Amino acid sequence: MTNSSNVLTRVRVYAAPFTYNRDNGFEILSTTPSDLTKYLQFSPRELTIKPGESRKVRLISRLAPNLPDGEYRAVIFNESLTEVKKTNGNNAALVARIGVTFYVRKGDLSPKLAVSGASFNETQKQIQLLVNNSGQATARPGINWTLKHGENVVKTGKLDPGSVVPQSDRYFLLKYPTKDEPVLNPGEYQLSGDLTWGDDKNISKLPFNVNITIPTITPSSDNRPTPPVNRR
Repeated sequence: MTNSSNVLTRVRVYAAPFTYNRDNGFEILSTTPSDLTKYLQFSPRELTIKPGESRKVRLISRLAPNLPDGEYRAVIFNESLTEVKKTNGNNAALVARIGVTFYVRKGDLSPKLAVSGASFNETQKQIQLLVNNSGQATARPGINWTLKHGENVVKTGKLDPGSVVPQSDRYFLLKYPTKDEPVLNPGEYQLSGDLTWGDDKNISKLPFNVNITIPTITPSSDNRPTPPVNRR
């Protein structure tokens, strides 16, 4: 951890179990069978960092021998507490925290990804892809995609890797269309591309090709310009 400010910073380090849920992504849990926190040791738990200096926290994981094979997860937070003086003379505490996810696997485990389909997120007004992981290990797939309407390529894009934990699925927003782009005409589209995950020595790739229906978006729910209809 590095203190890039010009004041002394106090930091507290702690761990919590987590998952990635289908709709909202990262989520802290109270209890879960995949909780790694009880098998984590780290020191120091509280530290002071001078301006411009860095400190290291040592993490050790020791799984109990009788634990079943599986993946165990925790997010390690470092939380800073800085006092800020208000104009009336009272002090207020501002808490900022940064988390790093930590995974430990027991046994010979691997992910197994599949694309379950695509849909239009009515709240975000963007296309989303549903990815399923029926394996026993987390994967972080990146997504290369192409959207077509008939034979016409509407848009291509690339999405940075995101985590899909074992025995779960998760929606990935493709960040299209953005607020600065025209609303998609309603109708049937084709979304294709591939998922890629793994390290440089062991990269996995999964092609996909799914249909998606774009609904009619009323002007009151979206103020972006609508493109002209291509009449043939």
